Amino acid sequence: MITIGIDLGTAAIKVVFIDKDNFLWGKALPTLPQHVKICEQLLKEGMETVSVKKEDIAGIATTGYGKRLFPGSKKIIDEISANAVGACVLSKRRARTIINIGGQDVKVIKVSPEGKVEDFKMNDKCAAGTGRFFEMAGRILDAPVGEFGDLSFQSLSQVCINSTCAVFAESEIVSLLSMGKSRNDIIAGLHKSVARRISELTGSLYLEEAIYLDGGPAANKGLNLAIKEELMRDINVFERPQFTVAFGAAIILSEKMSVN
Repeated sequence: MITIGIDLGTAAIKVVFIDKDNFLWGKALPTLPQHVKICEQLLKEGMETVSVKKEDIAGIATTGYGKRLFPGSKKIIDEISANAVGACVLSKRRARTIINIGGQDVKVIKVSPEGKVEDFKMNDKCAAGTGRFFEMAGRILDAPVGEFGDLSFQSLSQVCINSTCAVFAESEIVSLLSMGKSRNDIIAGLHKSVARRISELTGSLYLEEAIYLDGGPAANKGLNLAIKEELMRDINVFERPQFTVAFGAAIILSEKMSVN
């Protein structure tokens, strides 16, 4: 039984095909106003890649900020629940804390061994530390976000980024460049700043191990190391960190249909 999860995020739209709890195919494209057209494009590509027809698909579940925008959805799922279930299955029930760095927010989610949400905190008041924040930094620094990890490892003298607001951080980056600070040192400083914000977000929320990092920026090894050093904990990263939420939505739909 093929089920599909679509995560309509603020930065990217992710589509995942699964068979029971097996990941078959997934792809992401940047979020644009033509969100329905993008979803349909990804669905078509996925069906061709996996070699399935419409009648082979049991249903589509949507999640993310735009979860109600796709008319073909059979089930709408909140992104925190989808994230918890996806992380539970992908980690083989090891995950107890999830740090999700999204396009415009950061979430810290505590989950049970069954993938139930036990507690969570979310920073959605400022884009600092999110996927959009890194995209902004990439434009100013003229560096692809996908190369931030490698560039930060080449830093010789990490700078300190003090701003806790994305707008002020942008001005601070421009100022640091005008002072002659190297791009690599600034990127390393950005990673440290984001890790510090995540540490502050957790506050009194006990980070129970195992801790997993997901979301698009989780692929950044320099950021992963900065978070690990700031929290002084081991951090695990999923093989496909950008697709955890879409995968979880597909799993929830699959389980619902199995019961019915």
